[in-house]
Order: sequence, then C-alpha cells, then structure tokens
Amino acid sequence: MANASGGTLRYQGTDSGSVKHEQGLLKRLLRSEALFPWLLIAPAAFYLVLVVAWPLAETIRLSFTNANIGGEAYIGTANYEKLFGSRKFSQTISTTFYWMFLSVSLKVILGLIGATLLNAAIPGRGLFRMLVMPPWIVPVAIGCFGWLWLYNGHFGIISGTLQYIGILDGPFEFLAYKKSAFYAAVVTDVWVGVPMVTIFFLAAMQGVPRDLYEAAYMDGASRWYRFRRITIPQILPVIITMSILTVIWTFNSFEIIWILTEGGPRRATTTLIIDTYKMAIANFKFGQGAARTVIVVSLLSTFSLVYLFALHQIKKRFEAT
Repeated sequence: MANASGGTLRYQGTDSGSVKHEQGLLKRLLRSEALFPWLLIAPAAFYLVLVVAWPLAETIRLSFTNANIGGEAYIGTANYEKLFGSRKFSQTISTTFYWMFLSVSLKVILGLIGATLLNAAIPGRGLFRMLVMPPWIVPVAIGCFGWLWLYNGHFGIISGTLQYIGILDGPFEFLAYKKSAFYAAVVTDVWVGVPMVTIFFLAAMQGVPRDLYEAAYMDGASRWYRFRRITIPQILPVIITMSILTVIWTFNSFEIIWILTEGGPRRATTTLIIDTYKMAIANFKFGQGAARTVIVVSLLSTFSLVYLFALHQIKKRFEAT
C-alpha cells in the first residue's frame, strides 16, 4: 500500500512537473510569437529612426538656434519671428503656391486631354503611347539642360523661331526677365510631369466598363456628354489622388528651378524649397534654414493628411457602391 501510495505520489509529482514544464514551454512560445513581428519590423523601424526621426528632431532643435558655420546658440523663436515678419518670405510663399497652382492645373488638364487621345481607337496608338514617355524617363537634369538651350536668346530654337515669323525683332533671353523666367520654369516642370499623369489617367480610363459607353451611345449621347457623365465620374478617384500627389511633388521640385534660374532673376522663381537651400547651404545659416525646413515639413504633412483623407473618402465611396 505504501509502495503503491508512494508510487502514486511519485507519479503525481512527475505529472505535475510535466504540466509545469509544458506551461513554461507554452509561455515561451507565446512570448516568441509576440516578439517575432517586432523583430521583423525592427530593421525598418531602426532605419526610420536613423534617417527620418532623428534628423527631423535635430532640425527642429536647430530651428531654435542661430546655428551657422561658426557655432550655435539658443535664441528661442527668433528665427520664426524673423521669417513671418519678412516681406521676402511672404513673397516666397506666394510664389510657391502660384507655381504649384499653375503647374498642377496644367499637368492635370493636359494629362486628361492626353489620356483621352491615347485611349481613342486610332492607327499607331501604341507608338503615340510610347512617345509620351521620354520626358518622364529622361533624367530631369538632362531634360533641363535641353530646355536651357531652347530658352537661350541667341541660339535657342524658340527665340529663333519667333524672330523668323516676325513676333520678335531680336534675340530674347527667356530666363533673364522675371515673368518670362517664371513661366519658362512652369513650362519645363509641366513637360516633365505630364507624361506620368497621362499614363495614370489612361490606365484609369481603360478600366471603365465599355457597357456604359455602349448604352449611352445607343441612347444618342454625344462624345462630350459621355466624357462628362461617364469618364470623369468613373476616374474621379484617380484624378483626386493624382492631383494631390502632383501638388506634393511640385512643391518639392528643386532641380528644375535650380538648373534653369537658381531662383532668379530677382527671386522671381524662388520657391520655399529653393529659399531653404540657399539659406542653409549657400549662406551657411543653418538655424534659419532649419526654421524654413520645419515650415516645409508642416506644409507637406498637411498635404499628406489631405491625401489620406481623400483616399479614405474614395474607399468609403467604393464600399458604398
């Protein structure tokens, strides 16, 4: 009995230890499963902290200093007060938003027209679709150097053609005058950006059901009516998305203006990005440049929030239908 009882006790002890061992294994397994996703995102999180979060925090810190090539000292909000009280900075903001408005409007309108033409059933449609791509494929710097030649007053083809047909009496330097330089930069930016917008709109148009067009055609609807009542509503989500993304990309545009005019003449093409670069890099005024950068980040964050809100509304619309 004792032996049996003892044996029973030993069995129970062994069984209890086995259960505790299994419970320990289960807990470790659960911990490892909970830890595994964090291990997967750890490299990306480390990259974001190192490349995004830390530089952003350092930029915000510098914006409250008078940092320059000789050192730095804390000056509070003096950089921001100087910015918002500056007439030049107000002019820079106006130039930036006017630049964005013109460029984005032209990209969207021309992209919509180009996509409509490329979507039409015409001979050689594949060739035309291929020819629309070079401005987007060619590196921006190379394309801008080509436009520099075109805008040259003495041997540029634009000035030469205008002289030949009698519009100009002599050479005209497009990049030497405030208005002409600004609109020349806009034209170049539109030339670079239109192909991508066109391709996205074309892809959206090709996804519109043909049954809608056939039914409207059978009812006697004109092409303009079909475009206005079928094409536009069907691709409206893509139009909204591309418009907001184009605003962000145009706001960040640096190479085009810098290669063509470097922000001149007389600050006519100085956008916020160009002004920030000049202040922080060219003039070595890192504190003032950092304050401008914080404003740039704030504006871009606002654009991004608008973009996310637009995506959310588009998603709700599709779920409702």
